[in-house]
Amino acid sequence: MRTIKPLLTTVSIVAAGLTLAACGGGSTSAGDSSLSGQVGIDGSSTVFPLTALAAEDFQTVNSGVQVKVGSSGTGGGFEKFCRGESDANDASRPIKDDEAAACASAGVAYGPLTVAVDALTIVVSKDNTWATCLTTDQLGAIWAPGSTVANWNEIDPSFPAEPIKLFGPGTDSGTFDYFTGVINGEEGASRTDYTPSEDDNVIVQGVSGSKGGLGYFGFTYYEENADKLTAVQIDSGSGCVAPSAATAQDGTYAPLSRPLFVYPSIAALARPEVAAFFQYYVDNDASIAEGAQYIPLNEAQRTTLKADFAALLAQASTAPSPIAS
Repeated sequence: MRTIKPLLTTVSIVAAGLTLAACGGGSTSAGDSSLSGQVGIDGSSTVFPLTALAAEDFQTVNSGVQVKVGSSGTGGGFEKFCRGESDANDASRPIKDDEAAACASAGVAYGPLTVAVDALTIVVSKDNTWATCLTTDQLGAIWAPGSTVANWNEIDPSFPAEPIKLFGPGTDSGTFDYFTGVINGEEGASRTDYTPSEDDNVIVQGVSGSKGGLGYFGFTYYEENADKLTAVQIDSGSGCVAPSAATAQDGTYAPLSRPLFVYPSIAALARPEVAAFFQYYVDNDASIAEGAQYIPLNEAQRTTLKADFAALLAQASTAPSPIAS
């Protein structure tokens, strides 16, 4: 599968929003040389590589359209989206009630598209030879609000008295929301004495550089950095299960497998260049996911994706005529 590591390591470009060159790979939909305009997408750092590759490939066959993909986190992206500052938002969790209310107040209508599956991955450094499997209860003991766990032997006496150094997403991240929700029982409930970052590469560097390091992020970032990190198997009560495409799809990697979303605005889809980009994304979803080293949808999920997108296009066809960006 094609790697897009250069996109993931250029922090200044990611932070500012990325205009992707027309140099993509093997997608199947035909281009339209008459299309022009801009498409602006922001949001989840987890979904960013997937949408970035879709944009790269789309521009290969639609050179008149400029697609800008930013990575300000799911929550930060929804703030921009509901202010009308982007055409779509990448999200690693469903939209929250307060975000939906903000969009409604601003008159921003939207719909979710599930574009891939992820296995939220717990990682340790290559020097960590003991934490090959952790239970969800042990993860909760480490990450719970107010937790005072400071050394590995505090969660298992067979582990060494090595200090635990924690790294994870910041509070604007959908990955943070998802992890805290399923591990600590409440979204946003987490100890605060860890190193947070919206840039997953900072987490990679922190964990890989610390013998006692522990962190979490999306599966694709682990795959990109498997030479530096070890993925921890998770035991939620039925034995230790490693994160993988198969275990995420069949549900055995519970509770850390999850869907990944893109939320396009209905008004934006009324613009031909935006509709064309998302049609391309949907038509080529499997090859884009595989090319970006993500877990593709299964056939039933792909059928649902196409139906959901068709419904959004139908809504867009009756929306007021927008002004192209």
